[in-house]
Amino acid sequence: MIVMPRRLSDEIASRVRALIEEQQLEAGMKLPAERQLASQLGVSRNSLREALATLVSEGVLLSRRGGGTFVRWQHEDWSGQNIVQPLKTLMENDPDYSFDILEARHAIETSTAWHAAMRATPADKEKLKACFEATHSSDPDIASQADVRFHLAIAEASHNVVLLQTMRGFFDLLQSSVKQSRQRMYLVPPVFAKLTEQHEAVLNAILVGDAEAARTAMMAHLGFVHTTIKRFDEDQARQARITRLPGESADPRENKA
Repeated sequence: MIVMPRRLSDEIASRVRALIEEQQLEAGMKLPAERQLASQLGVSRNSLREALATLVSEGVLLSRRGGGTFVRWQHEDWSGQNIVQPLKTLMENDPDYSFDILEARHAIETSTAWHAAMRATPADKEKLKACFEATHSSDPDIASQADVRFHLAIAEASHNVVLLQTMRGFFDLLQSSVKQSRQRMYLVPPVFAKLTEQHEAVLNAILVGDAEAARTAMMAHLGFVHTTIKRFDEDQARQARITRLPGESADPRENKA
């Protein structure tokens, strides 16, 4: 059998993957500028561009014209091996079950925040700070992915495997149903500012080890998210109903009483 030589761009793509892992770059974090990265890897910019294009097509990276290249959130397929698997069928038949999941998250995430404040290691805290910084992106897709990663990093910092796996399952289920609403939140400046303020409150409480403050801040944040997403959905449904209203007749005689 003839073994085809590996393309240079594939090798560079592997090195970029390794760089992301080594530097623990989180979703939403920006890669170095193309010139700097090419110099760092000792490759030509043309070869680097081809490698980055490959990683973008594979969903590893996200490229924005004029804005740079960012790490995209990667998640394993957790849904087939955790306790929330039966919910998948319910979600497929009735998307409104997503609000039941949001309510359940109040119980789960207030607990993960509390435990994270008690147990987070220095490495956990650095990861949380990196995830929080990534949520500041002006790109709603990147910011919403970083938002998810921030919440999962809190679950990881709780060092409770049951809570972590449950959280992973919830976000796996919510990826499609809540993704658009989550992105819309980052398109509205006052909402964006409120989310940032709430995330910072949770982060600061965890960093100083104040478990009760972390729990309270997370509860306030999730209540705001739940209310905002529900309002977005209601507004969308209202607009859809308006478009279905019968219009006035073009003939004025038909509109007379």
